[in-house]
Amino acid sequence: MTDTLLLTAVQAGPVQSGGIVQIALGLAPWLLIFAIFWLLVIRPQQRRVRDHQAAIGAVKKGDDVVTGGGIRGRVTKVSDDEAEVEIASGVKVRVVKSTLTAVLGGGSAKPAND
Repeated sequence: MTDTLLLTAVQAGPVQSGGIVQIALGLAPWLLIFAIFWLLVIRPQQRRVRDHQAAIGAVKKGDDVVTGGGIRGRVTKVSDDEAEVEIASGVKVRVVKSTLTAVLGGGSAKPAND
């Protein structure tokens, strides 16, 4: 029985020191990939979302906007979470402000059919 224990200990080999270093070296490429992904994808997307929310929050009467469906119009009335948009002469629709995709600013140009 003693021979079996001795044989098992010899087959196992020496105890590896530096196991933590090997783990860190194994994780380093993954951490680098995540950092690059964060800088190139996640951070710019968060900035775009923040800018879009600021633009939607600042919508005021007279701004030209584009809705999620691609309809362009001029804001005639703004409430907390809705805006009334005139899409044609005398045609007004109420839209949820979060569905606005772009705020083009104040409209100074006349419509083409006037």
